Amino acid sequence: MLYLERTPAAPLAGFVSSLWYARVPRTGHYRQRILPTGRVQVILNLESEHLHDCPDGEPDRPVAPALVVGARSVYELVSTVDMADLIGVVFEPGGFACFVAEPVDLFTNRNVDLEDVWGYSARGLRDRLREVRDSESRLRCLEQFLLARFSARRPVATRAGAIALALARFRHSPSLTTVREVARGAGLSQRRFSQVFREQVGFSPKAWCRIQRFQRAVRIIHSGVDIRWADVALDCGFYDQSHFANEFRAFSGVDATTYSSLRTPWTNHISVE
Repeated sequence: MLYLERTPAAPLAGFVSSLWYARVPRTGHYRQRILPTGRVQVILNLESEHLHDCPDGEPDRPVAPALVVGARSVYELVSTVDMADLIGVVFEPGGFACFVAEPVDLFTNRNVDLEDVWGYSARGLRDRLREVRDSESRLRCLEQFLLARFSARRPVATRAGAIALALARFRHSPSLTTVREVARGAGLSQRRFSQVFREQVGFSPKAWCRIQRFQRAVRIIHSGVDIRWADVALDCGFYDQSHFANEFRAFSGVDATTYSSLRTPWTNHISVE
């Protein structure tokens, strides 16, 4: 198994969280549950001509080999066979808005063929990545492609400053900061701020904060330290342990104890029994 991850250099840094490459040859064909992070990804299968859609309770079915994986508020099932030769991009919150013309919330909880978003350049990118055999060179090729698209839409990136400041405030104190306060700091009405936030991030501000509270709990549980559920609930900003339990299941489809027992080396992947 090979897994590489790198943080892009400026000016992509701040808009693209990471570039990653995975090669897991001869992996079995089974499913994993991917927990929601609220972030958009782009993934490209370099091994075969399709990825797998894995509807809950239904057989796998083939889909396009390159996808925009929209920001999610619910878990998704994936097939491990796709990890034979896979490369991808994780965008920062709000970062994907600088690479597309459409509002980001149109992609929320959806997977969209990358060619429908970036046109034939997406096919050209995949062809170039498949021609390059060295994993580090593949990551550099992907970074150069993103840099070219970013440079063409730099004015959009400049206008994203207000949302970046709002995200920073929510990250610093998600349980204490109100949407009204952040909207006022951005110089917008609460209604207008919520609309712009949704179009650039993919969710309303309140939904975004819920997802990040859930993600903080996931990171604590995945660390493997001695877990006291009441402390996790308090540390992550839930009202009480019951609220924590209900929210965790709503986002992941399993309870926190099940996540702890089935977790994998990747924080947001768990095996499907």
